[in-house]
Amino acid sequence: METLERGAAGYIELTADLVSAYVSNNHLQPAEIATLIANTHAALTGLGNSSAPEAPVADKPTPAQIRKSITPDALISFVDGKPYKTLKRHLSKSGMSIEQYRERYGLPRDYPSTAASYSEQRSAL
Repeated sequence: METLERGAAGYIELTADLVSAYVSNNHLQPAEIATLIANTHAALTGLGNSSAPEAPVADKPTPAQIRKSITPDALISFVDGKPYKTLKRHLSKSGMSIEQYRERYGLPRDYPSTAASYSEQRSAL
């Protein structure tokens, strides 16, 4: 950590250490070393910036993906791609409500929050 606190000279020294360690264990063409040095130095100097990384923008699913996410036995989550009988518990772990989920992924207002077979099973009880 002392190296990071020394400024630009520290970044150069740290870059040299990282690149030499990488090159000693990996085969590179001589022309690739300059690119590796530049990329490593850019990454290290970027770490010193105090700006927070931007939050990833969620891709809106296509109508076909929305249709495929609704199956009789489960709903496929757009958050993690896993099937769920009900989305409520899953979404609460992600800090979202069903309304926020619909808005975030551009889903229609009538998008179900429970799989059809699970709803029928619960209705029968």
